[in-house]
Amino acid sequence: MPKPTLLVCQHLERISRGALERYQDIIRNFVRRRYGVYALYRKDRLYYVGLARNLRNRLRHHLRDRHGKSWDRFSVYLTVGDSHIRELESLVLRIVRPRDNKQRGKFGRAENLLPRFKRDVRRKHELELQELIGTSKLELDDLGTISLKGKAPALARYIDKGMKLRGKFKGRTLRAHALRSGIIIFKHRRYNSPSLAAKAACGFSRNGWGFWRFERGPHEWVRLKELKR
Repeated sequence: MPKPTLLVCQHLERISRGALERYQDIIRNFVRRRYGVYALYRKDRLYYVGLARNLRNRLRHHLRDRHGKSWDRFSVYLTVGDSHIRELESLVLRIVRPRDNKQRGKFGRAENLLPRFKRDVRRKHELELQELIGTSKLELDDLGTISLKGKAPALARYIDKGMKLRGKFKGRTLRAHALRSGIIIFKHRRYNSPSLAAKAACGFSRNGWGFWRFERGPHEWVRLKELKR
């Protein structure tokens, strides 16, 4: 079994500012031209988090920049390359929110699950209300909050916005559109599930979760079944 890829390969934690000033040559040998994330502390409380492609220069800079005498200890976390350090810095910033960091960490392609959480909570409330009042047939609301004939579209629980779909059949690219209600529109007709829309597109029964693809990222088309993971 191959060894897992390391994110942090070395670290040096809670070292005094005085050690950085007095033993720069030793610390320089550890961090010279290395990638990583560093943390500055003031009276044992996290003060600032940053990333650097040259930790030695960045730490020296913080001895005399605007942070000046505002910190008394530091930690460094050395990474293998720089492919993950921006996300690592963002993760720390979003969790601990250091007092002097002006920027809040950002994730480039991570999905914010809050809209889906709100949608699922609303849907759960609606189903509970439907059960309480004994209603079995409700008309479809294109906002995706009301079920069709007592049954929500199969795709509804996995999306919170409209999306383009496409599938390949006999060398042709077939295109459809999913409303955020989960209804799929193909050739101006509506379908309650990906498989029904795939059957209409191909003329025979097909697993629509494997047939249709959506654009998860720029130029990255993946099968609908990825939404279930």
